[in-house]
Amino acid sequence: MKKAFKKLMVPALGLTLLFPTVAGAADPEPTVSTPAADLRATLDQLLSEHFVLAVTSMTKSYDGTEDAEEVTEALDQNAADMTPAIASVYGDEAAQQFEEIFRGHNDYSADFVKAATEDDAELRKEAEKEVDEFVDEFSTFLDTATEGNLPKDAAEDVLEVHEDQVLTTFDEYTEGNYEQAYTTFREGHKHMFAISKALSSAIVTQMPDKFENTKADTPATDLRSTLNSLASEHFALSSIGLEKGYDQSEDYDFVNWAEDRNTADFKAAIGSIYGDEGAAQFEKIWQDDHIAAQADLVVASLSEDEEAMKMAKERLLTTFPENFGAFLGTATEENLPTDAATKALMAHEEQVVGSFESYMSGDFKASTDQFREGYAFMFGVGESLGGAIVKQMPDKFAGEAMPGDMPKTGMGGASEQSSDLTALWITLGSLAVAGSAFAIRRKVVNQ
Repeated sequence: MKKAFKKLMVPALGLTLLFPTVAGAADPEPTVSTPAADLRATLDQLLSEHFVLAVTSMTKSYDGTEDAEEVTEALDQNAADMTPAIASVYGDEAAQQFEEIFRGHNDYSADFVKAATEDDAELRKEAEKEVDEFVDEFSTFLDTATEGNLPKDAAEDVLEVHEDQVLTTFDEYTEGNYEQAYTTFREGHKHMFAISKALSSAIVTQMPDKFENTKADTPATDLRSTLNSLASEHFALSSIGLEKGYDQSEDYDFVNWAEDRNTADFKAAIGSIYGDEGAAQFEKIWQDDHIAAQADLVVASLSEDEEAMKMAKERLLTTFPENFGAFLGTATEENLPTDAATKALMAHEEQVVGSFESYMSGDFKASTDQFREGYAFMFGVGESLGGAIVKQMPDKFAGEAMPGDMPKTGMGGASEQSSDLTALWITLGSLAVAGSAFAIRRKVVNQ
């Protein structure tokens, strides 16, 4: 067994290379940056990316898209990337056992796709049996590896839910029930963060010394994980939406609908922290300079309007990072510096646009690689933005207590409203959909 958990997946920490550390190791106050929190964040990234790639691989294979093979290869590489994380905790022998079980179960996806395309009920039944066998085998592995800190029954429950969410998303997609497909997609993405919380907590409980007696389930760590969930879901839906729009796919409007629901969750979280005025400012910048600009980029690309493409990219690569960076700097009282936030947002948008441009050019290996890099990059959001929030209002994230009064933020909202932050914890804990739905954008498929 290795003596220390090594931080994995350097791209996931890309944002923190641009954002200065917001909660130092010497500070005993609540912080989002601990060994246990880092473990949870690594598992957040790898497991949620697995879900996104599994669903995307299956739907693209069903549709017969040109990039289906590259996405399937990325799914396999994601499983391979998990092996070093397991090895760093449980050693090479356990890691090899993990890889055989987990990597092997990705092969079942092809059977479900073939069964759907050929309407083969018997093959579908066989594939479902293989999934059941995987759940049993993998839950046993987790129970044994964690010495019962993640019991087999509990592991079976969460794994069964995960597999059901993958298959339900795929089935609804093949039936053309796109709203339900993307609803389940969002639920499935969130569920992976619950799995990583349970697994990281079990590992930390099992070997506390290896993680410096820090915990994976503190209020600050929950905030980090939630922000990472929102940010990574946004990136995934943005990238999928750009491709769907360019291909003029039937489900384009519903990807946009799901992205708008993600925006509503983000707005609710911002409002819970910084009040209604802060939420309104967030929504205007996010919608006008960001979401709408993505739709404009699709339309311009389809019409090959170079000037319109240039304008859309300028809004994405310059206007949005500058405006949203300034918003974050003001909201956090420069605990997240405006300049650092702006540079990180520029890097994020370059990844989104770069992946889309590679896709349009037919370089699917590059577009898939850029997608993975961009997805991993989003997992610096929780450590940087979450760290700034915790530093700004440390008493709200101390211990296990529910937060109380909000500090003055200069945003005009939190200190002027009810000071009870229970709504924040409901929002951040469950990511409940809040507010009315935004209008579905039909700029491409209805041309």
